[in-house]
Amino acid sequence: MQFQADLFESGLQTGGPGPLAPDRTDLGRGAWLDVQRAWLPDADDVLATLVRDVPWRIERREMYDRIVDIPRLLYTYMIGEELPHPALTAAREALGDHYEPELGERFRTAGCCYYRDGRDSVAWHGDTIGRGSTHDTMVAIVSVGDPRRLALRPRGGGESLSVEMGHGDLVVMGGTCQRTFEHAVPKVASAGPRLSVQFRPFNVF
Repeated sequence: MQFQADLFESGLQTGGPGPLAPDRTDLGRGAWLDVQRAWLPDADDVLATLVRDVPWRIERREMYDRIVDIPRLLYTYMIGEELPHPALTAAREALGDHYEPELGERFRTAGCCYYRDGRDSVAWHGDTIGRGSTHDTMVAIVSVGDPRRLALRPRGGGESLSVEMGHGDLVVMGGTCQRTFEHAVPKVASAGPRLSVQFRPFNVF
């Protein structure tokens, strides 16, 4: 199953984020995916600000008996930390206003990933550290920069799907998605810089 960009309405926003009216796809197993194109305003300025002002760090992990760099740069804004661009602060508040009746809480943290080129990626995983391992939750992703594919597959096997995340697009994974599905950003032959900001509730990683 493949999502095509022309299935979703798009349009440039000015000022604060426009009204939230995402298209929802039922993934089965209690999981769902919301998509809204070109939702984040000032996407060019947000991209430049994130590249310049976020204190990016390289993290390392053990793989096959050696320590390797994680293939992307990372930084997380924790509860109470000021976000680097007012459009992101406005986006977090708008997401909270829209989803709190369904989620039961607001988005509190903002994890940032910097994919410098097509070689940077994230492997298959679910956000199951913390409450995501046992409870329904949401992860709201805002993407700026070059388009990259967010791939999803059911845990234990089944039909996979993908959605291309473009400049200023919003994707929200909800319901059981973190427990019943895995997601990844695969490597590609060629791509320019792309940054994602993942808004999460408290104690979801």
